[in-house]
Amino acid sequence: MSESKAPNNNEVPTLLVNDSNGNELLCFLEQIVPIKETEYVLLTPVDTPVSLFRLRDDNDPELIKTIKKKEPILEVADVVLQEYDLRLIRSAVTLTITGELEEPEPEELEEKDFDEDSELYELLVNFKVENEEYGLYIPLDPFFVVGEIKNGKAIVLEGEEFDKIQPIIEAELEQRDF
Repeated sequence: MSESKAPNNNEVPTLLVNDSNGNELLCFLEQIVPIKETEYVLLTPVDTPVSLFRLRDDNDPELIKTIKKKEPILEVADVVLQEYDLRLIRSAVTLTITGELEEPEPEELEEKDFDEDSELYELLVNFKVENEEYGLYIPLDPFFVVGEIKNGKAIVLEGEEFDKIQPIIEAELEQRDF
């Protein structure tokens, strides 16, 4: 396994996972799910995951699913986040934010349901790039990453491989709850 910290008192172990492009994401190890002779891991990012949306006045915000690391939009987002002492990290699986996030007051919480599998998001920052408005949103539902341990390293499951194993892992986790 890509190392990490050993559990120490109440410390949760972490793993560094890689995607197929070689991008990394440091995650907390939530569960190990052995299926047949393969060890799968359920992880949550150490840093705060964020999603990038294109904002339009007349429609729901549009999730931008594919983002290149050198995208000009992300460079502007970096500058905006620096004003709040936050840093945007182009990680495996998702963008993440590092730094001290202020906890919003419950009455200030502006939740948005964008109908993306009925997930709820909270606006972190919005900004303009070339007359288009964008927003970085924090998902309010837990953000899980599924990985596989191969040759001692954690690899993110993606695409068809993820689609195939996800229901098996979910069924295994449901059985554990009883």
